[in-house]
Amino acid sequence: MERGRFAVPAQVTDWAIAAGVAALLLSTGLSGPPAGGRELLGSALLAAGGLALAARRRAPLVVLAVTGLSAVGYQAAGFEVLAVSYLVAVYGAVRAGHRTVALVASVGLLVVLHVTALVSHDGPAREVVAQARSTLEIAWLIAAFAAGEAVRQAERRADEAERSREETARHRADEERLRIARELHDSLTHQISVIKVQSEVAVHVARRRGEQVPEALLAIQEAGREASRELRATLEALRDDDTAPPHGLDHIPSLVKRFRTTGLETTLTIDGRPQAVPAAVGRTAYRIVQESLTNVARHAAASTVAVLIDYRPDHLAIRVDDNGKAAPHPAPAPGLGLLGMRERVTALGGRLRTEPRSAGGFTVQAELPTNGAP
Repeated sequence: MERGRFAVPAQVTDWAIAAGVAALLLSTGLSGPPAGGRELLGSALLAAGGLALAARRRAPLVVLAVTGLSAVGYQAAGFEVLAVSYLVAVYGAVRAGHRTVALVASVGLLVVLHVTALVSHDGPAREVVAQARSTLEIAWLIAAFAAGEAVRQAERRADEAERSREETARHRADEERLRIARELHDSLTHQISVIKVQSEVAVHVARRRGEQVPEALLAIQEAGREASRELRATLEALRDDDTAPPHGLDHIPSLVKRFRTTGLETTLTIDGRPQAVPAAVGRTAYRIVQESLTNVARHAAASTVAVLIDYRPDHLAIRVDDNGKAAPHPAPAPGLGLLGMRERVTALGGRLRTEPRSAGGFTVQAELPTNGAP
């Protein structure tokens, strides 16, 4: 039977460890012989060294220094207590990748503890050295180093395994996308090309003979051209990969310029202070303008269209207005193009409005959050 797991926040765990180590140090230190009137100072240093471990994830080197100084201080105050807090700090520093700093600090602390013991305590040198050794055992120090390094290596292997899984999944997705592109190309491209060529030949022959071209034949010709364009765009999207630079905000001026060649009077206005935006936002902005202009050219019977790109502090606003024949009421049912725009905008957490204008024509308005991108 599966049992649910309760995830304890890391901060709670760190404070629990810090409090436990501080209590252990205090109980060990106060259970020993009196420190000659320096119990208060020594107890404060013992508690400070333990509680400092609460910050070992955020500032491992600072905690290493604090616990080392507290060990020197309470040893000078007469407390013979193993520097458990420093050992935990060494483990945290090595786990965070600061092996050299932890090694140098530990060697320095061993020297300082011996010097402190010789200066602050009377008696034979052997006893003084033994007292210093009891504060920081080399064997415990090596164990702390080994534990920190073992956990660091395990975490690194786990990260590499996760990256490898992501790369494998991405590679499989790329392969599937290319397979679909090949299937579409093999199954549809040839047939659509035949329809397109045959209809164009039929229209050409009818016009050369001076005959009236049937509306159905013209519709087939236009549908063939449209299907060919759409299929080509779909195949390009499926074959697209990270090696090809994606379209973004920088490509919008050339996009607007291309639509001017179709006889559509197109203007582009850029407001606000241009700034870098996330790549996904730039791609979505380009697709919104492209789809909007395409819809105007195909369906709106418009003569003018205005594109506005407005850089705002926390989002990018896009607006495309035309003077076509859209009626204010009712709003048209969204097609696949509008649905695709809405899905792109929603995926970024933005907002999209598509509706007829009261003065005539149609408007597309989008707001894409930029999350304060520099």
